[in-house]
Amino acid sequence: MAQLSYDLQLFSIMPTHVLIADDDPSILMSLEFLMKKQGYNVLIARNSSEAYDLLQQHQPRVLLLDIMMPGMNGYELCAFVRETPGFERTKVIFLSAKSKECDIKRGYDAGADLYLPKPFSTRELVAKVREMVPAEPSTENT
Repeated sequence: MAQLSYDLQLFSIMPTHVLIADDDPSILMSLEFLMKKQGYNVLIARNSSEAYDLLQQHQPRVLLLDIMMPGMNGYELCAFVRETPGFERTKVIFLSAKSKECDIKRGYDAGADLYLPKPFSTRELVAKVREMVPAEPSTENT
């Protein structure tokens, strides 16, 4: 029991990882800067294959996900997260140019916690991420 308590304490002081998956380099760069500024450790994926690998390695708490990417699309990646044991606490936020009602519904049906059509407010994004998962102190971003 003492080991479990220690592990939970260690987990609670570890910086929160945010995985950003988008094939647009300018969006990746701006979101990386934005999330690091908020105290999150940021992982970058330029396609769904990279995102899949990083998900397995780091089990991030937040996934900022584009829908239209090479390989597996964002809906499929979100469904994978929702169906895989160990990712129950992972929050999925879609950031997509697909803004039709049917696209947004499909995102929520896949398991998204939030769907923000592009262009989106970075202020709103930061507020929503903070609500879902507060940043922990980070030593990597200093």
